[in-house]
Amino acid sequence: MADYVLAIDQGTTSTRAIVFDHSGLIVETGQIEHEQIFPKAGWVEHDANEIWRNTREVVGLALTRANLTFRDIVAVGITNQRETAVVWDRTTGQPVYNAIVWQDTRTQKIADDLGALGGGADRYKDKVGLPLATYFSGPKVKWILDNVDGAREKAERGDLLFGNTDAWVVWNMTGGADGGIHVTDPTNASRTMLMNLDTLSWNEEIAADMGIPMSMLPEIRSSSEVYGHGREGGMVPGVPIAGILGDQQAATFGQACFEVGNAKNTYGTGNFMLLNTGTEPILSKNGLLTTVGYKIGDQPTVYALEGSIAVSGSLVQWLRDNLGLISSAPEIEKLAATVEDNGGAYFVPAFSGLFAPYWRSDARGALVGLTRYVNKGHIARAVLEATAFQTREVLDAMNADSGVDLTELKVDGGMVANETLMQFQADILGVPVIRPKVAETTALGAAYAAGIAVGFWNGEQDVIDNWAEDKRWTPSMDDAERDRQYRLWKKAVTKTLDWVDEDVK
Repeated sequence: MADYVLAIDQGTTSTRAIVFDHSGLIVETGQIEHEQIFPKAGWVEHDANEIWRNTREVVGLALTRANLTFRDIVAVGITNQRETAVVWDRTTGQPVYNAIVWQDTRTQKIADDLGALGGGADRYKDKVGLPLATYFSGPKVKWILDNVDGAREKAERGDLLFGNTDAWVVWNMTGGADGGIHVTDPTNASRTMLMNLDTLSWNEEIAADMGIPMSMLPEIRSSSEVYGHGREGGMVPGVPIAGILGDQQAATFGQACFEVGNAKNTYGTGNFMLLNTGTEPILSKNGLLTTVGYKIGDQPTVYALEGSIAVSGSLVQWLRDNLGLISSAPEIEKLAATVEDNGGAYFVPAFSGLFAPYWRSDARGALVGLTRYVNKGHIARAVLEATAFQTREVLDAMNADSGVDLTELKVDGGMVANETLMQFQADILGVPVIRPKVAETTALGAAYAAGIAVGFWNGEQDVIDNWAEDKRWTPSMDDAERDRQYRLWKKAVTKTLDWVDEDVK
């Protein structure tokens, strides 16, 4: 058997390929950013063709840097930005429109109109575990069919396919228009608003409500099985494509959160905390999402509660690209370290509204508490602290829904290299924060899913055995200061609400 597993991590800002060995350690990587397209305020798009080109290139980069070929790869796992919708022509292989990204808010009227038919934002929640919101894929597909010339007619003829970016990548890897396999897994399907949580099957009634023909939808398979093989002449010809997990579920799997009550938080473009709730879905009463955690082969489905935060790492990117206060993302820690605290400034990054636990699409970003004393160091610190405060709000909701207070939080993702942020996170939560030795657990989870499918790893115990702690941050802030800062944060959040009206879009 070959010695390595390849993971493709198709993220919101970049696509990466990472080669892992049997110990779950990174051998080599390749990474390329793709363009963020903003046609209008609140609209966010990606070029799906650019993503596919970058996918091929990063696989070549990773294999070349590791001095490997496809013959050294036993299986490929895919993890991806969820809820980002791609609609393409099955005959030509060309997208009919740019991919509409999960952060995009153009579908608010669609969500409102569906809710107005009865049930409001919770119209489908008991079936799909999600509120009606711009976040999810289904309304984005409806928007494309309603607004792209000829798209609906093509869809009704059976000529169009839909998928999150996992389905787009797998279809292209396995042949594209020349016989590509159109599949997804339950973690991605559960983010469309179109899948029944209990049966893991598409809900024809909801698809009809959104005007989405069933012929567009990919086949739902488990998160760990051989779906097909790399196409001849491609980057990994004949290699099994054997794992698909949405990015946050992949990180949960890579963090070995296999027991009920285990939780992780991923710090990426957004922040996403998942809590393993076992083999029965639990509907949240506190603004969280009920989602599929993972399904390995024919084993029982594992569910999770999720707190989704739209903007965390992308706020650092905004500080770099839009304001020019830093020239690279890692510089923010050095800038934040020039001051002792936030100087009274709080930054609520509601650029796409507020996600969990508020679900307020009418919110917009606000920097509050400004005085002449505040400088760019204070703003940098407020940017970092925004991520930690938002995580605290989600953790409070999880504690309320689960009835169990978390005693520690496993963390992963690009921002966990920022030790200033991690210490403040522990301080504002009041529990230890733990970083694993392999912080890229999103890609690692996809690798594990693929490797388990082909017998490279034996199962969950191998994942547990490979997991190792790198660093732990313990709280050092006293209770009174923690409560004061959190109270001011909650006050700052109220300043962002009810901003969007008929005249301001």
